[in-house]
Amino acid sequence: MSDASTTTPKPAVLFVCVHNAGRSQMAAGYLRDLAGDRIDVFSAGSEPGDAVNPAAVAVMAEEGIDLAGATPRILTTDAVRQADVVITMGCGDACPIFPGKRYEDWELTDPAGQPIEVVRTVRDDIKRRVQALVAELS
Repeated sequence: MSDASTTTPKPAVLFVCVHNAGRSQMAAGYLRDLAGDRIDVFSAGSEPGDAVNPAAVAVMAEEGIDLAGATPRILTTDAVRQADVVITMGCGDACPIFPGKRYEDWELTDPAGQPIEVVRTVRDDIKRRVQALVAELS
């Protein structure tokens, strides 16, 4: 009898925000950290920024998660197509919708230009949501 884990494909999660420089990068960092190789993790933005928000990098470093090498990426139709779960964070109508995908919209404060205390609060909110997502997908 075969082990179900060897025949079940890994779920793929795509986090999307406008600039792919804060919220979606933090969420992807947490999911990679918490799920290891059990879940494929991607992030993208409808209008990617030039670099990840330094405040997001700093608050994630406090949690032992390194986003320093992360790069904002453009949202593509293929990225949405390969994802089982698409989590949007304020990208509005820019996110393509495909039938059969699970979509969630997480209403989170945009950390861009916010003081570090606010960015920490956003990070902690994202962590709670990602922990719940891991529990659902595992």
